[in-house]
Amino acid sequence: MSKSQAEKWLHRLWLIAGSVNIRVKILGIVLGLVFLLGFTVTVQVRQLLAQSMYVQLEEQAVSITRDLAARATDPILINNLYALQQLMLGAKTTHTVVRYAFVIDTEGYVLAHTFAGGFPEGLIEANTVSAQAYEHTVLLQTDEGQIWDIAVPIFDGRVGTARVGVSDAQVVQTINAITGQLLLTTVLVSAVGITAAVLLTWVLTRPILALVQVAKAVEKGDFSQRVPRWADDEVGELSNAFNAMTEALAKSDAERAERDQLRAQYVSGFISAQEDERKRIARELHDSTSQSLTSLMIGLRALSDSCLQPDMRSRAEELRAVASAALDDVHSLALQLRPSVLDDVGLPEAIKRHVADCQKRNSLNIDLAITGLEDCRLPPAVETALYRITQEALTNVIRHAKAETASIFIERSNDKVLAIIDDDGQGFDPEFVERQDGHLGLYGIRERAELLSGHLVIESEPGTGTSLYVEIPLSQK
Repeated sequence: MSKSQAEKWLHRLWLIAGSVNIRVKILGIVLGLVFLLGFTVTVQVRQLLAQSMYVQLEEQAVSITRDLAARATDPILINNLYALQQLMLGAKTTHTVVRYAFVIDTEGYVLAHTFAGGFPEGLIEANTVSAQAYEHTVLLQTDEGQIWDIAVPIFDGRVGTARVGVSDAQVVQTINAITGQLLLTTVLVSAVGITAAVLLTWVLTRPILALVQVAKAVEKGDFSQRVPRWADDEVGELSNAFNAMTEALAKSDAERAERDQLRAQYVSGFISAQEDERKRIARELHDSTSQSLTSLMIGLRALSDSCLQPDMRSRAEELRAVASAALDDVHSLALQLRPSVLDDVGLPEAIKRHVADCQKRNSLNIDLAITGLEDCRLPPAVETALYRITQEALTNVIRHAKAETASIFIERSNDKVLAIIDDDGQGFDPEFVERQDGHLGLYGIRERAELLSGHLVIESEPGTGTSLYVEIPLSQK
C-alpha cells in the first residue's frame, strides 16, 4: 500500500470516528480499557499458573514414583507379588493425579500394574531409565490428555524399575476454573465500568448538549437563551464564556436592529420625500410649464397667420415646432417623474405605458406579462416600489446591457408579489459590480425591495444576459 493510499484510509477512519456520538466514544474507551486489561491479566495469569502447576505436578509425580520405588524393594526381594500389587493399587488410590503405576524387573517383565483391562502394548518401551540416573520423565500424548510418565530405578536398578503415569486433568480443570473466574470478574468489572461510563458521559455531555441547544437557538436569532453552569471546571468556564458571547451578540443584534430601523426610517423618509418632490415637479411641469409652452405655441400660430412676410412666417413655424417638441419632452419628463396613471388606474397600466415609451424611444423589444393584478390594487408603497424597480431595471438594460430583447414578468400570489426582469445582453459579475462604487441603480432596487421586507436576487454572468428576481411580501403590508 502506498503512502497516499494509507493516508486516504486513515482519513476515512478518522471521519468515521469523528462522526460517532461522544457518549459512544467514552463508553468505547472505558469498555476497551476494561476488556484489554481483563484479557491481558487473564492470559498472563493463565500462563503463569499453568507453568507453576505443571512444575509442581512433575515434582509431585517424581516424588510419588521415588516413594513407590523405595517401598517396592522389599516385596520384590522376597517375591511377594501380592503385596507389590497392593502397593501399586494403593498408590493410585491415594494420589488422584496417578493414572497408572507398574513395576518391571530387570528383564523387562511386568511384575505388578494397575491396569484393569490389560497392560497397554508399547508402554514399556515408551520410557526407560539407566541405573545411574535418579529418574527419567517422558511426556505422553494420549486420548485422555497429557501423561507424565516417570521411571525410577529400584535398588539402583538391580531389581527393576518403578513407573508411574500422572495425568494433567486436574491441572487443566483448575486452570480452566481460575480462567473462568477471571473472565467472570472481567465481565463484572465491565458492568461496573459501563455504569461508571454512563454516569461519566451524562456528567460530561449534559453541559455540552446544553451548549449545543443554546447555540442552535442563537443560530436562529434567539439570544435570550443561557447555558447553566454545571460545575467549576473547564466546561463551566466555557459556559460562562459562551453566555458572555451570547450577551454580546444580543447587545450587538439590538444595536444592529436599531441601526437598521433608523436606516429604514431614513431611507423610507428619503424615498417618500423623493416621490413627493417628483409629484410636485411633475405637477409643476404639467400645470405651469406645459401651459406656458401651449400658450407660446398658440401665440406663434397667431403670429404665423398674421405675418405677411414669408421669411418671418417660416421662422415662426420653426419656433412653433421647437415649442411643440419641448412640450412633448416636458410631458415625457413628467410621466417619468410620476405618471399620473399610476395613481389613477394602477401599476399594470403604468408599466405598460412606460414599456411602450421605452420601445418607442429605443430599439429594444420588450415582452410584458402581468398576472394576478386584473381586479385588485396593490398597496401604494408596493406599486410605487415595483414601478421604480421596473423603471430602473429597464434604464440599466438600455444604458449598459446592449440587449436586443428584454422581458418583464410580474405575478401576484396570496401573500407576495414577484417581479422578474431579464435580458439577453452582455451580462456582468454581480459580486464584482456590487463591490464597485457608482452602481446606484442596483443599490436603489435592493433598497426599495428591502424597505418592504423583500429581497433581490441577481443572476448574471458575462456574455449570458441578466435576470433580476424581486420578491415582496404582502402579508405585512
